[in-house]
Amino acid sequence: MAEGRHKRDTDARPGSLARLRPRTAAVAGPIALVATAAVVATGVSLSGPLSAVPTAGVSNPLAELTAAAPAPGDDAAAAERRATVSRSTARREAKAAIAGDTKWTTADLNLWTSAGKAARQDGEADSGTEVTATGRAKAGRVEVVVDGLRRWVSEGYLSDEKPLAVAEGTSMEPCPDPGVESGLKANIIYVYRSVCHAYPQITSYGGWDAHGEHASGRALDIMTSDVELGTAIAEYLRAHAAEFHLYDVIWRQRIWTPVRSAEGWRSMPDRGSATANHYDHVHVSTY
Repeated sequence: MAEGRHKRDTDARPGSLARLRPRTAAVAGPIALVATAAVVATGVSLSGPLSAVPTAGVSNPLAELTAAAPAPGDDAAAAERRATVSRSTARREAKAAIAGDTKWTTADLNLWTSAGKAARQDGEADSGTEVTATGRAKAGRVEVVVDGLRRWVSEGYLSDEKPLAVAEGTSMEPCPDPGVESGLKANIIYVYRSVCHAYPQITSYGGWDAHGEHASGRALDIMTSDVELGTAIAEYLRAHAAEFHLYDVIWRQRIWTPVRSAEGWRSMPDRGSATANHYDHVHVSTY
């Protein structure tokens, strides 16, 4: 059937050219070529591939449109490029999500393998350690990246700012308010004078009174609600625990004792108020 259509179109060409013979030769030649190309293109389009059409020296709109359109291979290459860009973007976004926000620990924190009850402790991050917070939080813990590992720590002990450096050295030089020392034993007086000189920002202390450890003359309250400052003082006390003969340090509802130092800071039960939970002062006692 295709051969019949092709033959019929071919037979029509001489008739078409004959009707053009009365015109001048200069005009007849180009028109004949255009007409011939058009008829051949039409016939071949119905019966065979476009590549069979002799188009040399002849303007062929269909061929021009075909050449302008992207080849199937070009489409595949473009799709691959888009996919590569998409994968690259996804990797950057994933990396950014993992990177999270840079934070610093404001206390020594136990590192946990997960936020669940079955989590096991896997090391400890010292106060002032730079970590990366991923933004995930669950069951009172937040996820951080420490040394390239994802771990969970107790929430509430990460700061956007690097904490104050722990002061160095101790002192027995008298302080501006010697009245704080009234009723206190030698070890806690040593603590008071050292803190007084290391952290002159502190202007209020609680010494001897008739309750708890204070009644023994071996305890001191260092009054501050500033988390960063209080944490720095607590860490300073821990750093000099042996020199001060410390018994315990309490700060922000957590307790640390030298005899259980391997456990780090331990949570304490809620006692009902900011003062009772030691959110407005660092409590320290000695032997």
